[in-house]
Amino acid sequence: MDLRPTPAEQALRDDCRAWLHENLPWEYGRGLPPRFDDLADEVAFGRDWQARLAGARWVGVAWPAEYGGRDAGAVGHYVVTEELARARAPELVGRIGINLVGPTLLAHGTPEQKARWLPRILSAEEIWCQLFSEPGAGSDLASLTTRARRVGGGWVLDGQKVWTSYAQFADWGVCLARTDPDAPKQQGISYLVVDMRSSGVEVRPLRQITDESEFNEVFFSEVFVPEDRIVGPEHEGWRIANSTLTHERGVNPRQLVVHAQLVDELLRLALDQGTFDDHRGAQRLAEAFVEVQMFRLHNWRAISRTAKGEAPGPVGSINKLWWSEMSKRLHDTVMSVLGPAAPLWRGARDNPGDGSWQRSWLYYQASSIWAGTNEIQRNLVGERTLGLPREPKPAA
Repeated sequence: MDLRPTPAEQALRDDCRAWLHENLPWEYGRGLPPRFDDLADEVAFGRDWQARLAGARWVGVAWPAEYGGRDAGAVGHYVVTEELARARAPELVGRIGINLVGPTLLAHGTPEQKARWLPRILSAEEIWCQLFSEPGAGSDLASLTTRARRVGGGWVLDGQKVWTSYAQFADWGVCLARTDPDAPKQQGISYLVVDMRSSGVEVRPLRQITDESEFNEVFFSEVFVPEDRIVGPEHEGWRIANSTLTHERGVNPRQLVVHAQLVDELLRLALDQGTFDDHRGAQRLAEAFVEVQMFRLHNWRAISRTAKGEAPGPVGSINKLWWSEMSKRLHDTVMSVLGPAAPLWRGARDNPGDGSWQRSWLYYQASSIWAGTNEIQRNLVGERTLGLPREPKPAA
């Protein structure tokens, strides 16, 4: 595709950059958001920052104007996301709502659901979480056992979810539940919206290797879900969920923003540490830079399909494979640049970044697992892009 911006795209970029120069509470392109020891304080800061962005309509710019967007399409969304990365702005605290729930509601929600939820997603007035994975249904999500049985006026939900980001702060969650237990594996599943403050919802934070508790277990015990909180037809949740998973795996440019910032910081660190003086270190840095630029082109491929009105298809799986494995290589290069400081943690002397690099390395070790394991993504690419046959099941 032609990567030269149109006049409208360039104007959007210029306006966004000017707004960020005036409104960032730290030095544009060089300062960093404050660091929080308490996740609740970080979320509170994130809500305020996202509300300010949304007030100027810099969140969800591809969404219709009637819901608070700009009707700027997929390319406009990409342009603004790039500018946020260039400014070194923090990630949106409501990113599950912005990146996953919002596009799903726009594609499959009722007019009432869109009007009720989309504006509050943009402003972070309401935070959302994703209630898909279960202890026995992670990569094989269709094996989920959470049940929703029909009652007067809605459903009663029972079951357990796990690895649910920010569930302890969420107001709403999108939940896959089995509404027809007798249907085949990928059928009889519905896509429900759960009020996370409902009676019978219990959230238990999980302590992670990063010493944080972003992930949670969520338990449902006789949780009532009203009739108007189903997205799409009953029993067709698997089809609806594929919209969510496609955006999670690579159509939205969130991971490009994260890694563009990361490689920029890495090059600054390497300059301070003298890594460019070693030819092997310089080669690894060049590889990290080039791979992020290649990831940018992968993103453009996905965005060009979306802008033409085409379904993303397996491009999301290809992007997810690329960035997750790229991320691990990049973080290994970070540890190499840190040298003797690599094993240190927060509070240690002579530790560039005061543990932030080590935290990022630990966090992204899971990148090949979340949003569908890389093994699953290879199967999807092999079957849907290359036309390879499925391996036959062994005889009983």
